[in-house]
Amino acid sequence: MKRLTLVLLAALIAVPVTASAQTRKRSSTKPSTSTADRAAVVRNSGAMRVGDQIKVLSRFIYLLGGVAKGLEKTDEDIRKNQASPAIVQQTEQSKTSVRNSIRNVREGLDKLEIDFRATPELQPYYIKLAGSASGAAAAEQQAANNQFDAAGRSLLGVISRLTDVLLIMR
Repeated sequence: MKRLTLVLLAALIAVPVTASAQTRKRSSTKPSTSTADRAAVVRNSGAMRVGDQIKVLSRFIYLLGGVAKGLEKTDEDIRKNQASPAIVQQTEQSKTSVRNSIRNVREGLDKLEIDFRATPELQPYYIKLAGSASGAAAAEQQAANNQFDAAGRSLLGVISRLTDVLLIMR
């Protein structure tokens, strides 16, 4: 069950990023588009990307809660020498999977911040978005220290920041 949860967790992080990349619409070759129309399209696209990150993080945190509780219980059993070597190995693999998933989240947020900073139409929203990746980096560090509950709480802060960005983009 734990292995299945972790596989789903890893797939959940990878799939939405790929899916959003595959669903981008090609712009038609219209002779001219007004600057306001282009800005609206870029802003809408940016808002959709922020919304996608919120969805990914929300699902991830939901799954992380159950996984973190399981890891805590297993760690306690390991400390009491009540866990088999197979369980110890599986627990370490699970921890590595969670850490890699959080790293992938941070990398996605890094890219989002870079894109907002580099796109003139999205620069006004970058100020509110800045720091999202550092919040995920904090979660990454907490996970590296086996503080998975704290990592989830840090990611909740990232969701809050992303939601604030989405609200000002509407």
